[in-house]
Amino acid sequence: MSNIVTKIDVKNNKVGIMRVGDVDYISLTDLARYTDEEDPKYPIHNWMRNKDVILFLGLWEQMHNLNFKVAEFRHFKNESARSQMQILINNNILPKLEK
Repeated sequence: MSNIVTKIDVKNNKVGIMRVGDVDYISLTDLARYTDEEDPKYPIHNWMRNKDVILFLGLWEQMHNLNFKVAEFRHFKNESARSQMQILINNNILPKLEK
């Protein structure tokens, strides 16, 4: 099965979409470039500190990841309510997303 990659125009910005099987994946890196064209990791970093995003990711993982560690996730969920919580983004991930 091959992956289909395309780009759409969103407010004069190209956003990559990859189809794997019958599921479409939108490039968060491309979306983040709308906010910070030079360094999209900062908007992603801010999104990852949002409690609603943390809760969504936890729910998604519980539904789709049989190896999801619910007990360990509780720590992140509880910490997300604190304003000083920070999640570090691995710089090795973003370049892979940009391809």
